[in-house]
Amino acid sequence: LLYLKHKSWYSYLISSLAGFVYTFGFVMMTPQLYINYRLKSVEHIPFRAMTYRAMSTFVDDVAAFLIDMPLMHRLSCLRDDIVFMILIYQRWIYRVDKSRVMGVTDQPATEEPAAVAALEALEP
Repeated sequence: LLYLKHKSWYSYLISSLAGFVYTFGFVMMTPQLYINYRLKSVEHIPFRAMTYRAMSTFVDDVAAFLIDMPLMHRLSCLRDDIVFMILIYQRWIYRVDKSRVMGVTDQPATEEPAAVAALEALEP
């Protein structure tokens, strides 16, 4: 309001709300980066989802450069690219460990000998 000239309060309100939406979109994308960092794994991100995200990012970039749109929207497309590049880097650095069991599986669990001995000691 102090630095930019707006035609009306409505114009100011719309641009402020658009800025909030773009900022909130960035905040919604960053928890995935933190989860990947803490787990040191990207096993919970399916390859198909990464493919869809790559296609979406590419289409957004093409649209941002070919279609006349506000600068704020173009910057949000750049923000998406940065987050996507970090996800690609995390996928490269935290390889998927095929031997690691994630979630519930149909495979029988391997039991540790100490746990088996403790259970046998409790049985009458």
